Amino acid sequence: MQEFLQHKIFQLISEAADEMQCECYVIGGYVRDLFLKRNSKDIDVVVVGSGIDLAQAVAKKWGKGTHLSVFKTFGTAQLKKGSVEVEFVGARRESYNHDSRKPVVEAGTLEDDQRRRDFTVNALAISLNKDTLGKLLDPFGGLEDMEKKILRTPLDPDITFSDDPLRMMRAIRFATQLQFKIHPDTFDAIVRNRERIKIISAERIADEMNKMMAAKHPSEGFFLLDKSGLLEIIFPELSALKGVDVRGGKGHKDNFVHTLAVLDKLASHSDNLWLRWAALLHDIAKPVTKRWDDQTGWTFHNHNFIGEKMIPSIFKRMKLPMNEKMRFVQKMVSLHMRPIVLSEEGVSDSAIRRLLFDAGDDIDLLMQLCEADITSKNQVKVRTHLENFALVRQKLIDIENKDRIRNWQPPIDGIEIMKIFNLSQCREVGLLKNAIKDAILDGEIPNEYDAAYRFLMAKAVELGIIKQ
Repeated sequence: MQEFLQHKIFQLISEAADEMQCECYVIGGYVRDLFLKRNSKDIDVVVVGSGIDLAQAVAKKWGKGTHLSVFKTFGTAQLKKGSVEVEFVGARRESYNHDSRKPVVEAGTLEDDQRRRDFTVNALAISLNKDTLGKLLDPFGGLEDMEKKILRTPLDPDITFSDDPLRMMRAIRFATQLQFKIHPDTFDAIVRNRERIKIISAERIADEMNKMMAAKHPSEGFFLLDKSGLLEIIFPELSALKGVDVRGGKGHKDNFVHTLAVLDKLASHSDNLWLRWAALLHDIAKPVTKRWDDQTGWTFHNHNFIGEKMIPSIFKRMKLPMNEKMRFVQKMVSLHMRPIVLSEEGVSDSAIRRLLFDAGDDIDLLMQLCEADITSKNQVKVRTHLENFALVRQKLIDIENKDRIRNWQPPIDGIEIMKIFNLSQCREVGLLKNAIKDAILDGEIPNEYDAAYRFLMAKAVELGIIKQ
């Protein structure tokens, strides 16, 4: 405990606080992670008095390279220097209106400040004043809850979650990140207050969900969201995956359970957040494409293409980035069936070239997603799929080395075609350009300029653009 207090920033805060004769404590997640032996960069300091005044005094002591930001409206200040970041705030008590999570704030005591915290494990405080340096203040039993790996609110959980419904998301996120259990009384309060989540902005919910998605086993968070009733409110498309229909003795797998198994399997070897989102959304269109066929049973035809089309509206509603990250997720969802079909139906050079062309630099990530998509309990089936995927991977390497298709552009583009035949933009230019692309991908001609030029001239004759 004393070792972390040797850090220069804590020494400076201690000196400044004693000079100003104010109580000062490090509080919250930094203290929690100290006991859990987790790395934590963000340091929160609460002051019985003015957090801004103390931050300004510490900034002078910290010297050159210190960046001070003051937020007078909120009574907070932030110091940054190198990789160290410290937030200062005055101790306060809060009261809430029913239709808003923005509190009415008044100056308060340390215990008032601890009382307003979301969970007991986040209400731990350590004194930074010289006379009591290192003393732990834990009025709500947070240390004991931490030892038991329990998340519990300092106050009545109905009040805590009604006042600030985002704390329901935080409870599930912390439970997922820290591998803690949510106390039954606290969880029951989440269920009772779930409708209150509707007053929280989509951005704040998405931020919590992304943090949950980055956990070691993100599925646990989604199962908790479902059990609490929050999932149906904030992510109805994912909730719609639940359940199994049976007809004529034939049932399909529970696509919700399958999706979360894929997500965890992928998370075990990839930290890529947007690849994890692709795993979560890869079967998102199965509920809307599900059909019964008397010959084959349950089908989900084109669920990959329909899923690709659903993603922009999901990202827009959830305030996720509408940029290349969304387009990457779309690409993964659209293509995730292709390697599976190749592995089952045979690996032709033409099909491999087209997959390389469509996936580009993301081909390795696509293969990771496809391998995670194998969740069968039949180990013989799993082994067969993985062996086939190994063949697909080798074929991808061989074709790429031979034909250089990844990120490939045809040797002759549309602009050159217009110059060669003195054409303006028209249908014929597109036909010629696509004909060259298809000929190379199908292996009719090599990926070389001269071969493409000869093919182009022959195709132009065939289309009547030039005479033989």
